[in-house]
Amino acid sequence: MVCFCIAMGAMLSLALPDLVTMETCTSAGTPGLHGFPGLPGRDGRDGETGEKGVPGVVSGPGQIPEGGQKGEPGVKGAVGKLGRSGVRGDKGSPGSEGPRGEPGESGSAGSLFHSAFSVARGTASPPEKASPIRFTSVITDVNKDYNTETGRFRCRVPGTYYFVYHASSEERLCLVFKLDGTSLASFCDLTYGGTKRQVSSGGLATYLKGTVSSLASCLLYSH
Repeated sequence: MVCFCIAMGAMLSLALPDLVTMETCTSAGTPGLHGFPGLPGRDGRDGETGEKGVPGVVSGPGQIPEGGQKGEPGVKGAVGKLGRSGVRGDKGSPGSEGPRGEPGESGSAGSLFHSAFSVARGTASPPEKASPIRFTSVITDVNKDYNTETGRFRCRVPGTYYFVYHASSEERLCLVFKLDGTSLASFCDLTYGGTKRQVSSGGLATYLKGTVSSLASCLLYSH
């Protein structure tokens, strides 16, 4: 507002001489000087929004190409390194029972080990006292466990054995069963009065356990 008043004052001062001249001289005066330019006016109001235009065609550098067709799958890559083992999972629930299998083939009967012997002795000479009785006539000897030279039976098949003897003599008849030098049982019969022959029988059941390094042996001693 201050600037505007100063400009108007200058214009009035310049106009006064013209009025005086007109009164004294009828000829036209010289044109006055141009005034100072006015101040810029305020911006006008925004106009209404126009209609949306049609998209332009992209051309020149930076043009976006159209998408092509999908290509063929590439070659399979190499197998990667084996990863670390994962944490062990929880134990699962038992599964259902499977179907029953087919019967197997019949097996062959197993072989059983046996040991048995039956021997006899017939002589008019009695055996020596406290010595093994040697039976020289072999009736049965499975596995050859009885030795006629020593009168000894050697056990190679563990098990319970039953030993039985039958004997007759015209004198006193006493016998002892021994196992590895240990007496197991003894039998003794004597003749009385006019009896000329004594008959005796006896038996013994015992468990024998034979090993490779030490075999049990059983003898019948005269006593």
